Amino acid sequence: MDSWIAKFQLELETTGASAHTIRAYVKDLKLFEDFASKRLGRKAKVEDLRAELVRLFLAERVRERQRSTVARELTSIKSFWRFLAREGVPVEDNILHIPTPKVSQKLPQILSIEEVLELLRLPDTKNILGLRNKAILELLYSSGLRVSELVGLNLTDIKWDLSVVRVRGKGGKERIVPIGGPALRALRSYVERRHEIAPCPADPEALFLNQRGGRLTVRSVARMIDRYIVRQSLRRGISPHSLRHTFATHLLDAGADLRAIQEMLGHKSLSTTQRYTRVSMSRLMEIYDKVHPRAKKAVEEWSDQEPEEAR
Repeated sequence: MDSWIAKFQLELETTGASAHTIRAYVKDLKLFEDFASKRLGRKAKVEDLRAELVRLFLAERVRERQRSTVARELTSIKSFWRFLAREGVPVEDNILHIPTPKVSQKLPQILSIEEVLELLRLPDTKNILGLRNKAILELLYSSGLRVSELVGLNLTDIKWDLSVVRVRGKGGKERIVPIGGPALRALRSYVERRHEIAPCPADPEALFLNQRGGRLTVRSVARMIDRYIVRQSLRRGISPHSLRHTFATHLLDAGADLRAIQEMLGHKSLSTTQRYTRVSMSRLMEIYDKVHPRAKKAVEEWSDQEPEEAR
């Protein structure tokens, strides 16, 4: 099975799958291969990719991991099966019918407008790193970028005359996203003094540099935002991705079209974007519950139900 997993990895790389997706798929398949080998008492082969063995693997994994993780592992196995089928490998045809474990849909953590404004005021813009951090926070909230997309930006991706940014999303797909005035000004202030971080940066194309002149990493951005979250005494669970959720929810609250939000977020499916309708409705019911004398905790009752428009 090892050689076929390597071939599958090569296909994923050549078809433009993200590095994160490739790592996850290969890791999941290695886990299944190890399980199958132990179960069979010998080295597993691709011909052993049978529905019964996959179900036993999922049953064991669901006792150890969250259902969302097990659901992803099954997706990896099914994708591998499709690849083998395309390559003409004789494998069972009923593996695709194995049901995906149901995953409870948690509402994304978001910030209020007041909390966002307070967060954006925290960086000390008297120094270059504060200017950089201010630009990062402003851009994340203004344009709803994934942090991986943000750290992948180059200087040439900012189109100053059009007030937009060119983003390379999942699978290498590009999209154009607007940048608000405050974010654009913060970016300009940072870029004008970017050379102060490193006069001769190791990655001269990178928009956001670390203190050594290299490209900033996802982990570095997460640590930076964590520090501001602690300083702001915000509730725990807020992450860089929370600014993306906040961006989408605030747009929806203001009446933005769901299709437009989908385009800006780079979601492949509208159903992914539709979860923000549930966030907005939950916020509406929370307000109703607080002010209406006969609400009877409507928000709690509503949150236990899946709204029709989110299905």
